[in-house]
Amino acid sequence: MNARTLCSLVIIICMTLSLSPLSIAQNLPPAVTQKIQAAQKHINTIGMEEYQKVLESPGDALIIDVREPQEYAAGHVPGAINIPRGVLEFQIWKHVGFPAQAAMEKPLYLQCQSGNRASLAAQSLAELGFTRTTTVVMSLEEWQKTGHPFAK
Repeated sequence: MNARTLCSLVIIICMTLSLSPLSIAQNLPPAVTQKIQAAQKHINTIGMEEYQKVLESPGDALIIDVREPQEYAAGHVPGAINIPRGVLEFQIWKHVGFPAQAAMEKPLYLQCQSGNRASLAAQSLAELGFTRTTTVVMSLEEWQKTGHPFAK
């Protein structure tokens, strides 16, 4: 591979990686958008300011960031644990007291980059019997820009 081709490839990769997940999410097929909207009709949702209040006084709530591990490692809301959406149904149990007695009524707050993945994750947890699941619908980029806490 010559230097020009390699340079072009590096530029393309860098440009692809610099796209924010939110901008990618805005270009979803209608079926996916409809699925997210349908999920949000059946789950509890909150916005940025309500989320800040929860974080200030979480009580026994579990704050879950459902993004992928590399996204979480790049920066996350302090106090959030990372359980990626793809394995949430399998990994949630150790955080809610299973096998002794699973606390299905434990308050769970799910967040991601925009609220889309968290909405689908909350719907899945509700289907498993969790009764106090709330999705944070907000832009994580906006969270950072407005000066809310963010850890790396």
